[in-house]
Amino acid sequence: MLIAEILARNARMYAEKTALVEREPGKNKRREISWTEFDGQANQVAQALIARGIKKGDRVVHLMTNCLEWLPVYFGILRTGAWAVPLNFRFVAKTILRCAETAEAKAFIFGEEFIDRINTIKSDLDKFVTTYIFVGPEALRPDYAEPYAEVLASQPKVDPAAKISITDEAALYFTSGTTGTPKATLLTHRNLEFSCFLENQHHRQTHDDNFLCLPPLYHTGAKMHWFGNFIVGAPAVILKGIDPQWIMEAVSEEKITVVWLLVPWALDILFAIQSGALKLKDYNLDQWRLMHIGAQPVPPSLIKEWKKIFPHHQYDTNYGLTECSGPGCVHLGTENMHKVGAIGLPGFDWEIKIVDDLLHSVEQGRPGELMVKGPGVMQEYYKNPEATQETLVDGWLKTGDIARQDEDGFIWLVDRKKDVIITGGENIYPVEIEDFLQTHPQIQDVAVIGLPSLRLGEIATAVIQVKSGQKLTAEEVNEYCRELARFKRPRRIIFEDVPRNPTGKIEKPKLRKKYSGITESFSI
Repeated sequence: MLIAEILARNARMYAEKTALVEREPGKNKRREISWTEFDGQANQVAQALIARGIKKGDRVVHLMTNCLEWLPVYFGILRTGAWAVPLNFRFVAKTILRCAETAEAKAFIFGEEFIDRINTIKSDLDKFVTTYIFVGPEALRPDYAEPYAEVLASQPKVDPAAKISITDEAALYFTSGTTGTPKATLLTHRNLEFSCFLENQHHRQTHDDNFLCLPPLYHTGAKMHWFGNFIVGAPAVILKGIDPQWIMEAVSEEKITVVWLLVPWALDILFAIQSGALKLKDYNLDQWRLMHIGAQPVPPSLIKEWKKIFPHHQYDTNYGLTECSGPGCVHLGTENMHKVGAIGLPGFDWEIKIVDDLLHSVEQGRPGELMVKGPGVMQEYYKNPEATQETLVDGWLKTGDIARQDEDGFIWLVDRKKDVIITGGENIYPVEIEDFLQTHPQIQDVAVIGLPSLRLGEIATAVIQVKSGQKLTAEEVNEYCRELARFKRPRRIIFEDVPRNPTGKIEKPKLRKKYSGITESFSI
């Protein structure tokens, strides 16, 4: 079933029940729509695009921060048979243009946060974009863009009934770019439908669950986790803001049962509770049953501390990529707390293997590149046959991640293949050092990168973000690291905030570029 058809079914079955809520605590605002309204708005978006010449196979750029309109716009695009092209809201103007050019977009739907960026590149966009629709206050609307409210008001709330097959292309997602220039990942309607079943299979959402959405919806992670609620007609809350107090208020007041967090946000919540800034007695949290984290390796020390405070919580983590339709190709499972630290077992309907550079399977326990195969694997990197050929091998997706499999079949992520540090002929896996340093009581966040060294090839450098109000010296870090093998100890310590992208991944290319000229230190 097409996911747009799932939406229509939800509207028939649950009609006036709440589908989506938007909370904006910074402005003391709350809005909501029912399943009927959600379905009707998606139809109006589709009808409006078709009236403006958008047809099956065309591409529509979708550039908005999380809001109540985000998902109706997305589903409206899908209902035309066009490809939805959600873009990272942190992309600079030049990157937005490059993505739009790659997609050869004919329509552009955007929010107020992007006016200046779009104005900068509009003359270039005009070479292929014929329709601009603005979602935001009328007072800010550029002259060249039509107002979203008027566009909808002029259209019927009737499904345009475009002829769409489950195998048709549906969406073009640009990778987060943590290892370089974003690549255009082409997903089909089947990929999207499978994500609904996968997420619900893993977390068993029912119509009584309520999902709190914090990460950006342009990314496959947040949206595909929401799909588990969506497929059973369960509501979701879009929270605009990640302040720990706002998160707890939303969980308490909206009766949230499922929360997907990123590591920095979970750490912020723990620190707020431990420092007394948050008092749990002020909130009704009894219904909160599942806390899960993804998008990056999760320090076991974080989960240990979390379970001390929330012993009744189920915990889960998922591993995935944009290229496999988001999270879940590897899945820990709430029943496997004894394996915290692992990313888990092959997800529902997924296969995995761990291979060497010649793509031969490695011995159990040895690190190698993780490859996955299943219904979520992308169709291709759009307009990039070389990268597609390199990444897709006989239906298997090369993830670019180094992993190992233990005697029980659980998969442990070692590191990104491109992030491995080779120092003096030894391989150093930054995630191992990051997990170790994360156990230090004064460290809030940490990133370990390799920097050039004339003597050793590369040296491990730790960029450390100290907890607010705490102090830490390089000497104290060096002493703490004496528990590590000598060659694994960071040879340089830098105290600075750790940059992360909107999905929580550490922006290591940015750090490597910033510190590429740093002088090495051999103090350890």
